Amino acid sequence: METSLSRRTALRAAGATVLAAGLSGGPTGTAAHADDAKSPPKLVTYPRPTSMPTNTSFKVRVRTARGGEWQTLDVYRPQLEEINATTGSGKVYNSSMVYFDFRGAVEIEVTNLKGGTTKARVRPDVLGIKPEVGGDTLVFTLDEPRDVVVQINDEIFGCLHVITNHVEQHPCSADDPDVIYFGPGVHTVTGNVLTVPSGKTVYLAGGAVLQAQVFFKNVEKSALRGHGMINGGAGAILCEGSRNIRVEDVIIMNPNGYAGTFGMSENVHVTKARAFSSKGNGDGFDVFSSTEIVFDGCFMRNSDDCFAIYCHRWDYYGDTRDITIQNCTLWADVAHPINVGTHGNTDAPETLENLVIRNIDVLDHREPQMNYQGCIALNPGDSNLIKNVRIEDVRIEDFRWGQVIYMKVMFNPKYNTSVGRGIQDVYVKNLSYTGTHASPSLFLGYDADHAIDNVVFENLVINGVAIADSMKKPSWYYTTDAIQWFYNEHVTNLKFLTTAEAEAAAAS
Repeated sequence: METSLSRRTALRAAGATVLAAGLSGGPTGTAAHADDAKSPPKLVTYPRPTSMPTNTSFKVRVRTARGGEWQTLDVYRPQLEEINATTGSGKVYNSSMVYFDFRGAVEIEVTNLKGGTTKARVRPDVLGIKPEVGGDTLVFTLDEPRDVVVQINDEIFGCLHVITNHVEQHPCSADDPDVIYFGPGVHTVTGNVLTVPSGKTVYLAGGAVLQAQVFFKNVEKSALRGHGMINGGAGAILCEGSRNIRVEDVIIMNPNGYAGTFGMSENVHVTKARAFSSKGNGDGFDVFSSTEIVFDGCFMRNSDDCFAIYCHRWDYYGDTRDITIQNCTLWADVAHPINVGTHGNTDAPETLENLVIRNIDVLDHREPQMNYQGCIALNPGDSNLIKNVRIEDVRIEDFRWGQVIYMKVMFNPKYNTSVGRGIQDVYVKNLSYTGTHASPSLFLGYDADHAIDNVVFENLVINGVAIADSMKKPSWYYTTDAIQWFYNEHVTNLKFLTTAEAEAAAAS
């Protein structure tokens, strides 16, 4: 190693919910940080290695609230992509990111060095953060670690990403024989692939940058953690045939491929990982033929799907089940924030089941191709069957181009050798969209034998209006007409309920 280095619906949907029982209610509400309120405020910052590119659009300072000493943060340069809908070419933009750890509360001061500030916004909107703006400088407070985006003058790419962690209570030691330790600075390894043995933890200390892929191959009880980052590499994390794997807190910057691939693996927890990408096929985290995979508290800004959940592809075979995506913030500059079902095995059909998507903020979605739209897309092909999906507490802010939700049993000749078998038993609760750019959401069964059955929306809210079959509307209107959504004749048992109606149905 080198160191240059209905009731029926409710019951079936509950099958997916069981998997998430016992997990944290939010990315920062864990028992591990219960003592923070009793401890004195603390702020930990990390210098950027001089060889890492920076951006000069912002000056950023931070201090503990109520009069701490200001500290200037080093700015990193994540790169992001936008597709030209006319030519299909991609343009890469330089953006900005800072990160630090804290306990207590902090004030963050951002100065727009380009000037001309007329308005500022801190996202996700659900946090309700209203910055104080004076000239080209704004100030806001975080009372606990959050990942936020500061947009000035509605800049899409020239914005600032602020990544924050709790102060580490039990950092790894460089002397621990079970730890592969990387301290502050830039590190490489021979062959640009770090293969992790069973029982070992790769630790990236704050300020560390590892320029290599971290590879879990047929191992168990291994981990990648720390407040450092992985930069570049042909896919930052690759996990194959492994079980009981943990990934915590790391930042993934500008990978040449997926930020993470999880194939034929079991019991993998990815907690508070962050990923930025700009390359073609720059997915965030992709799952193939795996079980018991949990993504919790991740911030994803990607140039393709932020999360993609599949069955067979390449050398991965088998069903995919018990997958949870929760407490995440998603921004897809290309394709879907969440995509499910494209790849499978026509010769030996597979099933994707028990999927939980909950407490999600979607900040953006931009995709010109209609087959690849949908902030959440359930699109089984290759004889896949998708069943038992629970989607709950999803807030979608206005996005640039696409659909709120897209369900299609498809045969996509580019990727599929057969049509998907169908979509069954999807329960969507407390989904909201606020905005004006969404195209109609589509629900499309392929034919009577490859259909969509039993999809229930409870408390769907579009621009502040609750959508239900019982809402006041002309008797000849479908409920979907009221919001300009569409479903075809191969969709059965599609219902839109108020919460009271759903509770009454569950009790009957």
